Amino acid sequence: MKQLITLAGYFLFLFFNSAYAADEYLIISPSQPIQNPGKIEVVEVFWYGCPHCYDIEPYLDKWLETKADDVDFIRMPGIFRKSWIPHAKAFYAAEKMGVLDKFHQPLFHELHKKRKKVFEKDSIIEFVGNLGIDEDEFEKAYESDEVEAKVKQAFLMGQRYKVPGTPAMIVNGKYLVSGSTAGNFGNAFKVINQLVDKERALTAK
Repeated sequence: MKQLITLAGYFLFLFFNSAYAADEYLIISPSQPIQNPGKIEVVEVFWYGCPHCYDIEPYLDKWLETKADDVDFIRMPGIFRKSWIPHAKAFYAAEKMGVLDKFHQPLFHELHKKRKKVFEKDSIIEFVGNLGIDEDEFEKAYESDEVEAKVKQAFLMGQRYKVPGTPAMIVNGKYLVSGSTAGNFGNAFKVINQLVDKERALTAK
């Protein structure tokens, strides 16, 4: 029943936003501010527990290899329910410690390849210890005011972007692209590049 309610909510979202929908992306209205106005911003909204977020990673990695210098790429945890908060805090804790390169892909692998249940604080801290990351320092970062503020901001921005599900890519605070809107992940990044070009042309005027 909950799945049916969620699905119904998603289609209602698409219906009421149809006036703002393009063929392969949704227009965010009103548009949202970006972190660096001198750049074109692309934000990935993701959740570590989401299999589609895991599946999009190879496409994202390939896109990042050719990303233009005037494009800022930002990862932002999606927070649709309370149970997603530990992963969001863990992401920002790893970012604060400068160990995202050791943490990000390994956690996806642990959840989706090894099928381990790393969803709560204790299991996350045990996991980072196995990666060779200092557990005490990680817990301090996890419980820090800075991380708490970033988690609240991520939740707020997810609401402002009207993100219907993960993964979703937000281009310059104006457009939402996903595998659903674009048809598949490969085409999603073609659409993202087109929107980046569109924004670049606007700033050049």
